[in-house]
Amino acid sequence: MTLIKKKKEIYPINESLQKFLIAYKKEVQIPISYTDLTRYTSSINLYDKKGEDTLWQTVFYSSADMTEIYDGLKKIYAIIRANGDLSVMQHLYVDRVDLCSYGNTQPFRVRIVNQINDNYDYFYIKQADASRVYGLELEDMISPNRMNYITHNQTLIEDHIAGIPGYQFMKERLDDLDFNKIRLAKEFVKFNERCFVRLLGDMHSNNFVIDITPDFEEVHYRIRAIDFDQQSFEGRRAVYMPQFFKENNPIIQLGIDMMTPTTVQQYQKEERSLMAQRVKASLHSIKDLLKAMRKEPIAPKENVVQLREELAHFYKNDKFLKARNMGSILQTSLEMLF
Repeated sequence: MTLIKKKKEIYPINESLQKFLIAYKKEVQIPISYTDLTRYTSSINLYDKKGEDTLWQTVFYSSADMTEIYDGLKKIYAIIRANGDLSVMQHLYVDRVDLCSYGNTQPFRVRIVNQINDNYDYFYIKQADASRVYGLELEDMISPNRMNYITHNQTLIEDHIAGIPGYQFMKERLDDLDFNKIRLAKEFVKFNERCFVRLLGDMHSNNFVIDITPDFEEVHYRIRAIDFDQQSFEGRRAVYMPQFFKENNPIIQLGIDMMTPTTVQQYQKEERSLMAQRVKASLHSIKDLLKAMRKEPIAPKENVVQLREELAHFYKNDKFLKARNMGSILQTSLEMLF
C-alpha cells in the first residue's frame, strides 16, 4: 500500500514562525540565497564510486557568478561551523555543488574541502519549507539528536547528518555475522515511537540514516531522520509510523524475529519516558514553537480532520477532536506522554 499518494505542498515561513526563529537566533544574515544557486548554466549527472547514478546533478556557474557564489558558500560554512569566524575560510574551497532535482524543495548540496588535509564536509541550501523547519526544531528538542540549521527569509541552511542510508544498510549489512541485531531492532522500535509521538511522517528507508558508534565492548546504533518535509502534514496515522512502510520490511522482520510483544512495549515505554524528560527540559521553547505552529496552516483542512479523528480513536481520547490545526494536534499528542 502506498502511504503517501501525492507531492507535498511547500509552506513558506510566515510571520509567526519568523518571530520564533529570530527569538531563538536561528534567523541569520547570509551572503547568498537559494535563488542565487539556481543561476547555474549547465549540469551533469553525478555517479557514485560504483558507477551508479545518484540522481543528483553537479551544477556549474559562469565565471562571472562562480567567484561570488563560491565565496558566499564558504562564508555560510563559517557561520554554521565556526560561529562566523571567517579565518577558517582561508584553507577551504568549494569542490562541488550538487542539485537534487527530484526532491520536494530541490535542495543544493555543497561539498567543502580543507586543502591542507583534503578532509571534506557537506551542507545543504534549500527553499525554506515551514513544515521542515518545524520538523528540525522538534527533532532538536524531543529526540536525542542535535540539529544545526539557520534560516534567512525563505532560504534554509542545514548541516549534513552523517550515517549510512537506511536502504543501503538493509541491503549490505543485515547479514553481517558481527551485527548485533537486537540492538538495531530495539532502536527501530524507539525511532518508530519518536516519529509517531512528534508526528514526523514518511520515514521509509530513504529518509533516515543509521549512525554506528563503536564502544569498548559493543556497537551502538541510532536511527536518525534526515527528511523533515512531512512534519505534521498527512491525515493518516500510519504515515507517522515507520513500521508501516514496506521499504522498512527487512528491519521490521528483524524485530519480529528478535523481540516479543512484551519487549516491544517495554522499549516503547522507555522511549516515551525519555521524550517526556526532553519535553520538560525544553518546555519553554516547545510552547513557543507550538504557539507559532497553531497560527499558520501547514496542512490541508481535510488532513487535520482525518488525523484528529484517527488519533482520537487510537488513544481513546476525544481531546484530539477539539484540535483545529496540526499545531493543536501535536500539542495533544505530546501531552499523551504525561
